[in-house]
Amino acid sequence: MDRPLKTVPNLTSQLRQDIVESPKVIRNASGIRLFGQRIKSIVYTTDVAVIANCDADAVLAVYPWTPNTRILDAISRVSNVPILAGIGGGLTKGLRSATVGRFAEENGAQAVVMNAPATMTTIASVERIVDVPIIYTVVNRNTDLISRVHAGVDAFNVAGGKDTADLVRWVRETLKDTDPNFPIIASGGRTDEQISATIAAGANAITFTAYGISEQTFHEKMEHYRDEHQENE
Repeated sequence: MDRPLKTVPNLTSQLRQDIVESPKVIRNASGIRLFGQRIKSIVYTTDVAVIANCDADAVLAVYPWTPNTRILDAISRVSNVPILAGIGGGLTKGLRSATVGRFAEENGAQAVVMNAPATMTTIASVERIVDVPIIYTVVNRNTDLISRVHAGVDAFNVAGGKDTADLVRWVRETLKDTDPNFPIIASGGRTDEQISATIAAGANAITFTAYGISEQTFHEKMEHYRDEHQENE
C-alpha cells in the first residue's frame, strides 16, 4: 500500500508573508544536531533585517573584516535561530580569537567559525576557552583535516566555490576512518542542482547567501506601492 504524501501546513500572518525562504531542496540534507536542534539550512548574512525575516534553521555570521562584538550583539538581538559566529583566524588570531569566541558564546552564539588561515595554535587557544562547537572553514585540499580534528575542530564548513561538491567529497573520504559521520556544512551554490550535488557529496547542512535580498524586496514593494497609488488616484 502506497504511503500518502505528507502535506506540511503553512502558518503565517498578513504582515509576515515576505520572509526570506531557504531553497526547498536543502530539506533533502540529513541535517546536523546542534544542542539538540536539527539544522539543515543556514543563511549566510549579517543583514539583521534578513535575519529577522528568514526561515533558515541557523545564521552563519561571517564577514571579511575583523570580528566586532557589536555586530554580534546586534545579530543576537534579532535572531530567533542559532548563530554560528565568525571569530577570525587570519589577522585576528590566537588569544584575540579566543576572547571574541568567549564573548560570542556568552552572547548566545551556539558555535564559532574560524576561517581557513587559522593555525593549530589559534584553534587550540579557542578550544581551551570556549565550550561551544568549533567550526573550521575548508577552502581547498591543502588542509590537514585530521590534525585540526585532534586540535578541537568539531565540524567543517566547506567553501570551495564552484568546486565545493568535489571538496566535500574529498573531506568525507579523508575522514572515513577517523569519523565517517563527521559534521560537514557546505555552501550550496545558486541552483537546486548544485545544492543537490553538494548534499550527494556528503554535506549534512547547506549555507545559502542572502546578498541584496533586502534591496530586492524593498524595490518590489515600492513598485507595488507605486502601481497601487496610481490606481487609487
